[in-house]
Amino acid sequence: MISKKDLRNLVIYEIYVRNHSQGGDFQGVIGDLPRIKALGVDYIWLMPIHPIGKVNRKGTLGSSYAIADYTTVNPDYGTEQDFKHLVDTAHDLGLKVMIDVVYNHTSPDSVLVQEHKEWFRLDVRGNPTTSVPDWSDIVELDHSHPELHEYLVKAIQKWSALGVDGYRCDVASLVPLEFWYKARAAAAAINQDTIWLAESVHPDWVAERRRNGLFALSDSELYHVFDITYDYDIFRAWERAVKGDLDTRYYLDLLYLQNAIYPVDYIKLRYVENHDTDRVMELAPTRQQALAWTAFQAFNKGAWLIYAGEESATPHKPDHFEKDVMPWGNYELTPLIQKLVALKKDPAQVTGELHFLTSQPLIQAVWLAQPTSLVGIFNTSAVKGEFPTEFPDGTYQDLLSGEDFVIRDHKMNVPVMACIFHCALSNFKPTRKMLLV
Repeated sequence: MISKKDLRNLVIYEIYVRNHSQGGDFQGVIGDLPRIKALGVDYIWLMPIHPIGKVNRKGTLGSSYAIADYTTVNPDYGTEQDFKHLVDTAHDLGLKVMIDVVYNHTSPDSVLVQEHKEWFRLDVRGNPTTSVPDWSDIVELDHSHPELHEYLVKAIQKWSALGVDGYRCDVASLVPLEFWYKARAAAAAINQDTIWLAESVHPDWVAERRRNGLFALSDSELYHVFDITYDYDIFRAWERAVKGDLDTRYYLDLLYLQNAIYPVDYIKLRYVENHDTDRVMELAPTRQQALAWTAFQAFNKGAWLIYAGEESATPHKPDHFEKDVMPWGNYELTPLIQKLVALKKDPAQVTGELHFLTSQPLIQAVWLAQPTSLVGIFNTSAVKGEFPTEFPDGTYQDLLSGEDFVIRDHKMNVPVMACIFHCALSNFKPTRKMLLV
């Protein structure tokens, strides 16, 4: 059975089937699986694979999160047999498969609206509606109905029986824990190693919903059921730090705060981008800073998400509602990502404890372990020259570039992007007070 500690070092690769290939179908993903496997990832996460509603559709093709039927696949992607072939091919390659489940809402013309209108939030006229006005292409489920839970649990059982290994749960914070307990138990009865990833939401939205008498779960509550939650709780601070609008120390302090307020074995999903955010190449002031932050988030405590297209360093964020094929280019960041993925499995990251030593102008961090620790230096400020460090003098190999470098008199040259290296630190005892501006 998978342990929580094993999940801390997972690497997940997110795929939007429609935009992953010219064909925009399961076969287009199947053909790319060997390349994805070569990155070293553990799971592929498929954004919703189900049919999309037509009523109030946004754009020409609509959002994959406006689902018409939880029990079938989008015919534009292929057949259920094609999906099973994708799962089987992934398994043959050593990849596991996670699918998106969207159990807060459906499209306005979904099977459930037609058959069980009473299972929805209803307006004063008795019509299905939503508590989020911007989400005009969906209507919201009412989870007070046990029969709804039974229906959704059967859907989970179907996909688990087809070989699905995990579930990324859309706006999981808006769905009661009572349901998530049932869903998790149903999947575990088929595959006890099923993992559960919650798209937990920004804390200001949780607070706003609660002020307005609407339901929302905090990340702490979600950890009762979920293995991994998003790091949206501190993501806005991270975005500001990346853009240079916020002192990086503040962001690192929030990482320390997570260690204090969540369960001891909590796991966050770290990323520089996903399908709802800007690309890091668009967000960061320079390419090298974007790469420094990418290396840092791979080094950070938690599972790491790669959003398809990152390996091509694209600044383009594919459209949610139209066919917008990924501009793959030459996959130029593949070597870097492969090294970062391999380092995610380094014994120091697996067994050690992460400490931050400085935040400006460089983030200096260490996975402290015995007999060898893993040190990361991240040039998130795009500075040049020499800088002081606490690490012992000596010659080391940068595991990203493969080149040797020297620490002399506790000083070293600033890496252009980042530098990660092994170091014996038997007497090194970092404390909270060592985090310096």
